[in-house]
Amino acid sequence: MTLEAWYMDSSDEDQRKPHRLIPNQPVFLDELKRLGVFYWKLNADIYETDPELERIRKDHGYSYMDIITIHKDTLPNYEEKLKMFFDEHLHLDDEIRYILDGQAYFDVRDKEDRWIRIAMNKGDLITLPAGIYHRFTLDETNYTKAMRLFVGEPVWKAYNRPADDFDVRQKYVASLQGS
Repeated sequence: MTLEAWYMDSSDEDQRKPHRLIPNQPVFLDELKRLGVFYWKLNADIYETDPELERIRKDHGYSYMDIITIHKDTLPNYEEKLKMFFDEHLHLDDEIRYILDGQAYFDVRDKEDRWIRIAMNKGDLITLPAGIYHRFTLDETNYTKAMRLFVGEPVWKAYNRPADDFDVRQKYVASLQGS
């Protein structure tokens, strides 16, 4: 199974719903790659000893990792954190997430500023480039367990939109001009 992504509707319904356009407008991996979003499908059942994950970490310099479980019984200030994750923002570094269990969504902006929803399931590893506007939410199962990967020490700072004056945002936008 491959990653599934689609353009979102503009409904104000619960953020955890799929929000597909009618008819559905799928987005394929090559389009996500043009936005700087990369994807791997791994075996999450062996994440602790997976040679493919080790190779990816080595090749990309992902030296730090931790695991977060997002569920109302395990995450302090659960509702507040979900709202914070869903605020449109960018980071100064790439965001790398590997779903070890459960499901979730990442929403990213395309070149025309339209939302693309990326459905993340167990075994999906994704990288979002520094400077891309995005947000995160659970789906209606209200649970995911994810590995967070970083180059060096983790930086947890998110910059809510508008953040167009950051060099990393300007470099990201410039990188889209040729794609």
